[in-house]
Amino acid sequence: MADRFDKLQVEFIDQDESVQDVADAIGSSGDVPERYVRPEMEADPVIVDADGYSLPVIDMSRLIDPEFSEEEIAKLGSACEDWGFFQLVNHGVDGESLKQVKADVAEFFSLPLQEKMAVAIQPNGLQGFGHHFVFSKDQKLDWVDLLFLTTRPAEERSMDFWPTNPPTFRDSLDKYSQEIADVSDKLFKFMAIDLGVDEEALLGAFKGKPHQSVRINHYPPCRQAADRVLGLSPHTDGVGMTLLLQVNGVQGLQIRKDGRWFAVQNLPGALIVNVGDVLEIITNGKYRSIEHRAVINPDKERITIAAFQSAPLSCTVGPLQELLMNGEPRYKTVDGVEFTKGYFAAKLEGRRYLESLKLGV
Repeated sequence: MADRFDKLQVEFIDQDESVQDVADAIGSSGDVPERYVRPEMEADPVIVDADGYSLPVIDMSRLIDPEFSEEEIAKLGSACEDWGFFQLVNHGVDGESLKQVKADVAEFFSLPLQEKMAVAIQPNGLQGFGHHFVFSKDQKLDWVDLLFLTTRPAEERSMDFWPTNPPTFRDSLDKYSQEIADVSDKLFKFMAIDLGVDEEALLGAFKGKPHQSVRINHYPPCRQAADRVLGLSPHTDGVGMTLLLQVNGVQGLQIRKDGRWFAVQNLPGALIVNVGDVLEIITNGKYRSIEHRAVINPDKERITIAAFQSAPLSCTVGPLQELLMNGEPRYKTVDGVEFTKGYFAAKLEGRRYLESLKLGV
């Protein structure tokens, strides 16, 4: 199956090095290449464990239970409006499925570079192992290696980029992607209730069912300059919803709230869910897509799986008519290809592209 992103013609340049190999090469005493060093990080304060800065926790079992559902849906709506992020507990993803996909992902990133390059991203492509958002030989780079794959619908997968080593990788990712799709379907249902719209109306913006892709991230440790490199630059997600799984328990996610960075402490076993740009636009700004970034641990690698529930390129992205206040849309309506190309062209620069779509009403 051809890559559904082909029509985007994203013009990335090749970054022909693995961050893990860079980390191994500099050892414990070498200097981090200047391309990765962010001097501004040293003057960027971060809030940790402060009063009033505790990420909302949503319980899926309470959302489903008629006795508690109304109360939990209200909490879900508040989290999407005030934070744009929440931790989802009792999500129902099978424990064995989680265990296997975590093991396979960790094993893949432990392979020699030559084996990982068997599924390397092709020139100007998106799927496979490598790097995204590299537009220039002079730009600052993120301290991360990634594996990006289309996962749902299954007929749109490009299997040439799905690793065959470890041997169980394809099967475990397939099962996990289905479990996450089921979780996201339930969340969209409860969001529709909170928003006061039909579920079909909300999912209609995704042409009936969101597409899914995964970005599997490997952030090597950086003892020399952990406070001066970034795993992932500040950005919003250009999708409907993201569900993040911590593979090995090492923290690193930070979100921007009230103009300051807040360090998220992931609850064991929880999924971290965030509103994406598409959902902010669809809800006409009621739900918020929040800027976030990934920082680096000096001593431990961090591995995550971000599952993106997104609108197909054939859709249009714009506010739902049912949610327009006094008939006043706050965002432009654009087609899916234009939206996605604009998002990539913004080069992970915070909310820049999302703000450019506002109508100023």
